[in-house]
Amino acid sequence: MVIVVSSLFKTADWKTEKHVPVIEILGKAKRGEPITIRVSVGKEIPHPNTTEHHIRWIRLIFWPEDSNFPYDIGFVEFNSHGESTQGPNTSGVYTEPIATFTFRTKKPGRLIAFSYCNIHGLWNSEKELKL
Repeated sequence: MVIVVSSLFKTADWKTEKHVPVIEILGKAKRGEPITIRVSVGKEIPHPNTTEHHIRWIRLIFWPEDSNFPYDIGFVEFNSHGESTQGPNTSGVYTEPIATFTFRTKKPGRLIAFSYCNIHGLWNSEKELKL
């Protein structure tokens, strides 16, 4: 079986809920200094965050200019979706699909974020990192 990567990841959101990870560079990115990146799902329109329908994880990758390989910056898993021993959506504890990553680089490049919805699969977005 051959998997076509372009069909594996979705990149266009729907009108009623958001899945595409939003990449924000916090502050001014400077060469060799810590750069903080915030990745969230549902910034404009919240994604459902229930036991039955939630964002399970976010991953951030950085691909420097003139590099053959990307770097895995980090992975965040969201584990509380309202479930408890009393059943679905009974705990009142829900993690929000927001993650912050900090790293240093001396090269500009592309930030690539991935998210996974337990119902609607894999999503991604990209943003250029200028220094």
